[in-house]
Amino acid sequence: MIMKLPSLSNLTLCSALALTGFGCATSGVKNPSGTPVTEMKADERGFVAGTGIESQDMLAVTEKMARGILSIPQIAHAATPPRIALEPVKNETRFPINKDIFLTRIRVQLYSKAAGRVVFLDREQMQALERERELKRTGQVTASSDPSVQEFKGADFLLTGKLQGMTTKAAAGTSDYVLYTFRLTDNRTSEIVWEDQAEIKKQGLEDAVYR
Repeated sequence: MIMKLPSLSNLTLCSALALTGFGCATSGVKNPSGTPVTEMKADERGFVAGTGIESQDMLAVTEKMARGILSIPQIAHAATPPRIALEPVKNETRFPINKDIFLTRIRVQLYSKAAGRVVFLDREQMQALERERELKRTGQVTASSDPSVQEFKGADFLLTGKLQGMTTKAAAGTSDYVLYTFRLTDNRTSEIVWEDQAEIKKQGLEDAVYR
């Protein structure tokens, strides 16, 4: 005699299968309770937008700055790849953004397009590097590629950046102007060998919350 099991809904069946390590295919299933997530390119302006600094702004600014740095004679015609140290970006806008993402993307852009014409110094890892160097000096660890424990390299140039903004609010909405400036300074002479800017202004009816 075959016992007939009660029918299960798709949701109940999937929950039961999940407990046994199996799952159900979700292709074509839509969430009826809300708007599905939309995958976009980082340089696209989406429907969730405000008047502040957004991904498409960051991409446009960092690509412009990377092209500018690579074009100057001190970089383009250098006999040996110059060493560049990055300083934290100063954020003087009203938006509490991750400001260091600008320098990170400029560095990645330069490395991907420079073909070895520049070298960046990893100052973010100085504590770990100093600890490793001390372990080598005391003989606790060895390295065949660095038996003499050489000193850290100094920077030829310093790359700095600043974000500044102006905001206007009225009953009609909000207006934000953001000025992005970056410069490359010769560490030996303190001369500014390159500086460039980008500026973006936006207006909107509602102010967005940035995190």
